[in-house]
Amino acid sequence: MTERYSEQLRALSEPDWSAATEHRFVRELCAGTIAPGPMRRYLIQDHRFLDSFLRLLGAAIATADTMEARLRFGRSAGVVSGEENTYFLRAFASLGVGAERDTDPDSAPTAGFKALMREAAESGSYPAVLSVLCVAEWLYLDWAMRAPRPLPADFVHAEWITLHDNPDFRQFVSVLRSELDRVGPGSDAECRDVFRRAVALERQFLDDAYA
Repeated sequence: MTERYSEQLRALSEPDWSAATEHRFVRELCAGTIAPGPMRRYLIQDHRFLDSFLRLLGAAIATADTMEARLRFGRSAGVVSGEENTYFLRAFASLGVGAERDTDPDSAPTAGFKALMREAAESGSYPAVLSVLCVAEWLYLDWAMRAPRPLPADFVHAEWITLHDNPDFRQFVSVLRSELDRVGPGSDAECRDVFRRAVALERQFLDDAYA
């Protein structure tokens, strides 16, 4: 049986993929033992992605070659704009995040990932857009679906896990992978480059939570 193209890209991204999905941040988050400082820093920086991520979803809608895919990307944009953004606001309040939410500078990995999302969105390339989206969503599902149950008592930890492991999110990742499997091989060099860069930035982003 031929290995899926998306799985080939994931394998090519090692060891960064495994380092990210098995990261100290992931282990402590899933155990509910992560200190407030790293959690605050992580969420402040992660919230900075929302605008760029919505632009990337917009590019996916614009470049997709099927109506079904465009509708699915549109539904995902609604989740990010609503449920996920609301989680951030509640988590910031719980963690006592104040002015630093706006005044802290972007970390190097944050700036790098925003630039990569902007690059893909402006490329006009559906495979490139899919490659970044696939990393951003599939990598999170990979660790979230393996989180031990029961989940931590603190909603800041538990809801960040369930936002990335629920039936709708799993279905979205399945769509992303299927679309990348379908169109990626025709732009193989571009997909390999973008996918590997995105995974490396994800690992650096998790490292930065403890900076």
